[in-house]
Amino acid sequence: MLQTKIAANAEALRRWLSKAEVVLGNHSDRLNAINIFPVADGDTGTNLYLTIRAAAKSASENPTSDVGELLAGAGQAAMEEARGNSGTLLSVFLAALAEPLRGTTRLTGPLLAAALQRAEIRCWSALSEPVEGTMLSVIAAVSRTATAVHGGQNADDSNHGLAATLEAVVEEAVAAVVRTEAQLGALESAHIVDAGAVGFLLIMDTLRASALGEELQPELLDGLHGFNVQDPHLHLDHIDEGVEVMCTINLSPLDAATLRLKLDELGDSVIMSAVTEVEDGYRWRVHAHVPDGDAALELIRELGEPMNVTMTELAGPPEHSHGG
Repeated sequence: MLQTKIAANAEALRRWLSKAEVVLGNHSDRLNAINIFPVADGDTGTNLYLTIRAAAKSASENPTSDVGELLAGAGQAAMEEARGNSGTLLSVFLAALAEPLRGTTRLTGPLLAAALQRAEIRCWSALSEPVEGTMLSVIAAVSRTATAVHGGQNADDSNHGLAATLEAVVEEAVAAVVRTEAQLGALESAHIVDAGAVGFLLIMDTLRASALGEELQPELLDGLHGFNVQDPHLHLDHIDEGVEVMCTINLSPLDAATLRLKLDELGDSVIMSAVTEVEDGYRWRVHAHVPDGDAALELIRELGEPMNVTMTELAGPPEHSHGG
């Protein structure tokens, strides 16, 4: 690898999001096929693709050279249009990744480690009931690996240090994806890996390739259970009931905590993350799976007026649902 190839600046991150949009689009069918957790609605690939598309569009229109500012805008755009569990988590990841990078024009190994650590904390805390064996597990694994490499290099901020960090992170992401099968009973029974975890692996390898001026590594997917073209669409064998409710709402931190508690009592898969600061609080992106969508909306309206509301039957056909 020639270090002259490395240009981990804002333009490289624009390339990352643009390439990730293409890669997730190309792999969305297989990701949808193995999407059985938390609900088998067969759309994790579609959700990740549509969410990263919003992030890529924002980045392409943002002329800044500040990598943190670029990713903050991309994360906010992604969160406003996030789809399902996986898309919501991806948008939280992007927004959190931006926080330690503000004021910088170049990604380094130590900065990447700090950003991944922040993203791990934000993503795990966004869910009321985080679960191992999902995208969360891979985020935690890459965060730990980046921190370990960064520590071993004594804060090496060279191009070589960044390359070593990114390569180690992608290698660990593959191992973490393989582990998901044994971490969740539903995946172990179906003999597949988690769809969101594979999608996140693709995103990390795209970051590696974009920052280092290298090609993607399609062989990373070789041997992942359920990811061969001839494998069946397993989500079709599962039936889920209920409604996915998503909305944006302005709330104080206290009201947001109250809403999270009430939604937890009503349903599950509750994800709440602050999008941006507003007067008297924050704009929150809310996601939940509930038995009755109208009851959930009534509960939400007790605390504020929801915007951008979508309600989707979890058992609906893939082209109309977005829960995974």
